[in-house]
Amino acid sequence: MSDDHYRKKTLAILVGGGPAPGINGVIRSVTIEAINSGLNVIGIYDGFEYLSKGDSTHIIELKIEDVSRIHYSGGSVLHTSRVNPAKNKEMLDATMKALTQLSVDYLVTIGGDDTATSAYRIDALAKGQLQVAHVPKTIDNDLPLPGNMPTFGYQTARDFGFHIMQSLMVDAATTRRWYYVVTMGRKAGHLALGIGKASGATLTIIGEEFRNRTVSFETICDILEASIIKRMAQGSPYGIAVLAEGIITRIDQEELKSHPYVNLEKDLHGHIRLSEIDIGRITKDEVRRRLRERGINVTIVNKDIGYELRCASPIPYDCEYTQDLGYAAVRYLLTGNSGAIVTVNKGRLIPIKFDDIIDAKGRIATREVDVDSDSYQVARKYMIRLEKSDFEELKSVARLALIGNMSTEDFIEKFKYLINDPPVKEVKHHEKSAGIKKS
Repeated sequence: MSDDHYRKKTLAILVGGGPAPGINGVIRSVTIEAINSGLNVIGIYDGFEYLSKGDSTHIIELKIEDVSRIHYSGGSVLHTSRVNPAKNKEMLDATMKALTQLSVDYLVTIGGDDTATSAYRIDALAKGQLQVAHVPKTIDNDLPLPGNMPTFGYQTARDFGFHIMQSLMVDAATTRRWYYVVTMGRKAGHLALGIGKASGATLTIIGEEFRNRTVSFETICDILEASIIKRMAQGSPYGIAVLAEGIITRIDQEELKSHPYVNLEKDLHGHIRLSEIDIGRITKDEVRRRLRERGINVTIVNKDIGYELRCASPIPYDCEYTQDLGYAAVRYLLTGNSGAIVTVNKGRLIPIKFDDIIDAKGRIATREVDVDSDSYQVARKYMIRLEKSDFEELKSVARLALIGNMSTEDFIEKFKYLINDPPVKEVKHHEKSAGIKKS
C-alpha cells in the first residue's frame, strides 16, 4: 500500500470575520472529536490572512490539553481576519497551495456569510482534494438557519447587551435624559430588536420595518423626535432608543454623503464601513437641533454597543451549542461529505449544502427580521411610537402638538405619515440635491 494510505489524516481549523462569543467552544469541540477520531489537528492563525499569500507557516498543532477549557473564554485563540481569498483567482490558488503544503484533508471554517462564501469557493476549487465544512458564526443572527435557530454568539451578545441596557435605563430615569444606543447588525436588525425587546427599551428602529424602501434620514429623525414628544406627554421626559446600525444602508446615500462626519469607506468585502458612520451622533444632533428651535431642551447621549459584545464570555447556551456544532462538523466530514454549512436543530445535525444557499452572485442570502411575525408585532406593541390611535381624536393630537410647541396642523402634517406601514414618505429630487432636509 502507498505511504499515503498509512498517513494520519489532518484536519485544519480557521476563523474568519469578526469575533463572536463561542468561537473557542467550536475550536475545542472540533479538536477533541477530531483527535478522538484519529486525526491530527492544526489551527491556522489569522483566518485566510497568510494562506491567501501562499504562506503555510502560521499554524499550531492542537492537542486536547490545549483546548479542554478554552470554551469558557471569549475571543479566538486562533485570532481572526477579514481577508477574503475569494477576491481573485490568485488568492484562491495561493490558499489551495498552502493547504496542500499542510497536507490538509479536512477544513473547518468558522465565520459568517463572507467566510462561508470563501469556504464555498475553496470547496469548489478543491474538487475532492480536501473536504470542507463551515460552522456559522455571527452576533448579527442573519444567516438563514433551519428552524429559525440562532447563529452561535447571538444569544450571548444579546444577554451582554441586555445588561448594559438595564444600567442605561436606570441612568436615563435618574438623570431624565435620552440615550440613542446603536447596535451591530449590518444587514439585519435581530440584535437590536433582541436587546431592545428583552430590556424594554422605549423604541427600537430596524431597517426591515421600511420593507426594502429607501428611507429619508429625515424619517429616522421624525420617528425619534415623535417618541420624545409622546413620552413627554406621558410625563416621562426620558427614554432609550435602540438603532440597528444597518438602517444606514436603507437611508438615501445622497443624504449621507452631504452630512458631516459621514465616511462611506468600504471594507475588503465591499461593504460600507458602518462603524465609521456615527448614526447615533448625527440623529442626536438633528433631533436636538429641531427641539431646541422650538424651545425644548432635551439631553440626548449617543452610545454604540457592539465591539464589547463580540468577545464576551459565552453564556451556557452558547457553550453547549458550540459543542454540538463542532462535533457535528467533524462527523459530517468523516462520513465522506463536503461543501456545507453545518447546523444543529432540535439536537440533530442538519447540513445545508453551499449550492443550496449561495445565490447567483455567489453570496449567502440574509435572514432578516420578519416584520409580519407575531414576535415583531409584540415588540412594536410595547414601544412608545406614534400610532393610529394618537390621531383619532383631535384633543389627543392637540396635546401632543402643544407638548412639541407646534400647531396641531403642523404636527399632523409632519408626523402623521409615521403611522403608515412602512413609515416612509417619498424623498423629492430637489431635497436629495440639497442634502438633509431640515424640518
